[in-house]
Amino acid sequence: MRESFFRSTERCYRDPFGPLSLGESVTLRVRTPRHWGVSRVTLQVSGDDIYEQTIDLLWKQMDGDTHEWWECRFTPEKVGLYFYHFMMQTAEGPCRLSRGRGGDAVPTDNLQLFENWQLTVYHPQFTTPDWLAGGVMYQIFPDRFAKAETALPPLPADRTMHADWNESPHWRPDALGKIRNDDFFGGNLAGITDKLDYLVSLGVTCLYLNPIFESHSNHRYDTADYERIDPLLGDETALRRLCDQAKKRGIRILLDGVFSHTGSDSRYFNKNRRYAETGAYQSPTSPYASWYHFRRWPEDYGGWWGFDTLPEVNETAPSYMDYINGADGIVRRWLRAGASGWRLDVADELPDEFLDALRRAAKAEKADALVLGEVWEDASNKYSYGHRRRYLLGDQLDSVMNYPFRDAILDFLRGGHSEDFHDRILRIAENYPPQVLRLLMNHIGTHDTERALTMLGGEPIGGRGRAWQAEQKLTPAAREHALRLLRLAATLQYCIPGVPCVYYGDEAGAEGYRDPFNRGTYPWGQEDTSLIAYYQSLGNLRRHSSALVDGFYLPWRMQASLLMFERRAEREHLLCAVNRGDTACRVPLPYNWHGATCVHGEGYVEGHELILPPLTAAVLLQPQV
Repeated sequence: MRESFFRSTERCYRDPFGPLSLGESVTLRVRTPRHWGVSRVTLQVSGDDIYEQTIDLLWKQMDGDTHEWWECRFTPEKVGLYFYHFMMQTAEGPCRLSRGRGGDAVPTDNLQLFENWQLTVYHPQFTTPDWLAGGVMYQIFPDRFAKAETALPPLPADRTMHADWNESPHWRPDALGKIRNDDFFGGNLAGITDKLDYLVSLGVTCLYLNPIFESHSNHRYDTADYERIDPLLGDETALRRLCDQAKKRGIRILLDGVFSHTGSDSRYFNKNRRYAETGAYQSPTSPYASWYHFRRWPEDYGGWWGFDTLPEVNETAPSYMDYINGADGIVRRWLRAGASGWRLDVADELPDEFLDALRRAAKAEKADALVLGEVWEDASNKYSYGHRRRYLLGDQLDSVMNYPFRDAILDFLRGGHSEDFHDRILRIAENYPPQVLRLLMNHIGTHDTERALTMLGGEPIGGRGRAWQAEQKLTPAAREHALRLLRLAATLQYCIPGVPCVYYGDEAGAEGYRDPFNRGTYPWGQEDTSLIAYYQSLGNLRRHSSALVDGFYLPWRMQASLLMFERRAEREHLLCAVNRGDTACRVPLPYNWHGATCVHGEGYVEGHELILPPLTAAVLLQPQV
């Protein structure tokens, strides 16, 4: 046993590991050196809405001749977050045990500098959909994925359509210095339907679509009409057909819900007078006037992050709540049309009352509907709206976009230490309820970030603008190196807890810095077929692995450039190993891994060793005993 006072990630110290359902108890054990002369150990517990408690640990027994075990059992009394540390009375005075890297206890006599451990307690009735666990997600920017030749409606005068699918998106400001996002490539829902068999070959089980409702920009985050599919993408019949054909192939559809703001050019606000209805901008007696924050009507109103084209919505206005979350509201309407859930844009900017109502609406329509939120930080303890949020306690989200895991993967592959990688994974596993953890949307690139290949092989963007970004393309040598790293990133993405989400075109070798360069068209006919084959192998691995559904995450060796961990389920153990270095690694395998089979990657087993050439990965299946 390694020298440690307490380590929250190991069951000999904290049992069970991770969050608790209300009514469950946790046993905490502290191991102290005998020569410290420890006479008392206490557990100090606090929380945002929880009174502080001091609980004595009982002396239990000796650990050999040099250490002693202390133990207590703690049963939380309410749902919420608990934060704890330990105090020891030693022969030299009081000493605090605080959380360090990997959940390890750090003794200190400086009682002002510390970090607590977190204990998450969630509602006993909290369940999440089974259908996503163990699957593969795929994110599509609808205008840029695939174009079926269907009859298009007349193009509005304020939009332009690219003649060449392979052109770069427009990025220059117009004559007024504004970026309009008004150029389109013609990707549509029928095009996605035509490519479903390709997505099946990748092992995809869930399609996440960026917004598809009528809007007047190519990103469609400026909703103009929640009740209408954007005509350039198709219509409700096209969506229903996509959902139906996807379902036949074992694929669910996740829609993007943009509910914190609308477009100023919308039927609700109608600043541009495009619509016949009286919008909030036109009259304070509009049925939509209470939806918006007018400081002085009509010109002075709140805009999302200051954008006057994105007027903020008062989500708790009764008529808006009913419009979105009511029995015949938007959430339930599109679930009835065939969708299987919602990804919520800027979920951390939506009030608790709204999120509570949205979850109730979704689950009332479909008990297994997925409600997934965009939160960039640790969503279990996020502060927003001036208070601690409760996204993951059972009343709101089923899961979240997992930016902490993205950062862990990319930082390790760009030179970080494997210990830091494991610490980030274990922190989330320690803080997130298991039913959330198994559904985490594990992405390494989205419409809001640089392409993964560019992140791994390109020059850091720094503060440089669009003119510089537009000129950048990886050199052949840099691209080849980045492709090797991307294979490693994908292996980690597919093997850590949660569900991998591939951003369209990443699997084909797409490059690009930030918007709009990360939103180019899928390179049909110019794909990197060997990279696609690698992703298909990973998809096949997930299709047949029980350990990757909800298997326990167990770190192995922690060397600077060698990363290893196990996913352990009741009937299957997998070992994932990644060598990001420029020299080969030879890793001795424990006895119970002798004879292991390499089920993915370029590493291989030779005798009782795992051989990992430079920039390679391997996933081993433990032999049955």
